[in-house]
Amino acid sequence: MTTTNQIKDVQPIRSLEKLNDMKWSLKRHCSERDYIMFLVGINTGLRVGDLLKLKVKDVKGKKAVTIKEGKTSKPRKIQLTNIYDELQAYIKTVSSEWLFPSRKGDKPITTTQAYRQMNKAADMVDIPDGIGTHTMRKTFGYWFYKQTKDVAKLQLILNHSHPKITLQYIGITDEQIEDTLNNFVL
Repeated sequence: MTTTNQIKDVQPIRSLEKLNDMKWSLKRHCSERDYIMFLVGINTGLRVGDLLKLKVKDVKGKKAVTIKEGKTSKPRKIQLTNIYDELQAYIKTVSSEWLFPSRKGDKPITTTQAYRQMNKAADMVDIPDGIGTHTMRKTFGYWFYKQTKDVAKLQLILNHSHPKITLQYIGITDEQIEDTLNNFVL
């Protein structure tokens, strides 16, 4: 079980180089399953518990899917267009109803196994700290914010109650905001 402190210690991957290193490591040293799990996680912002509940039938041939979030019980539409081709190619290799099947019986991998695989991949590419399953969700949030600068939309996507929570969650600090303001001029 993940505690709140563990989630706070987990960081987004803020470097595109490290993000690509992580993808490479998962694909090369772990498995295609772990790579696709990471890819779906960083491109949708789903919590790992919701990711692992996905079944092949939920995403097969679909460019968007609506899920019911486990933590909030709210429906959430996720877009798969940007990872559609890789996801569909992966699905052809899966011989289970689960999108991320365990090798031990007909069930999905556990959050503990997902955590182990993430850390194994991170160790291989020298990302020493702040990696956990929540890294995927925080990385999605960080890069969505970096690309759109739209904290209001991100707050809605992540189901946070306040924009300040969203900014803290993705690691945008007061110092970074201050630096941005120091360089702002009209």
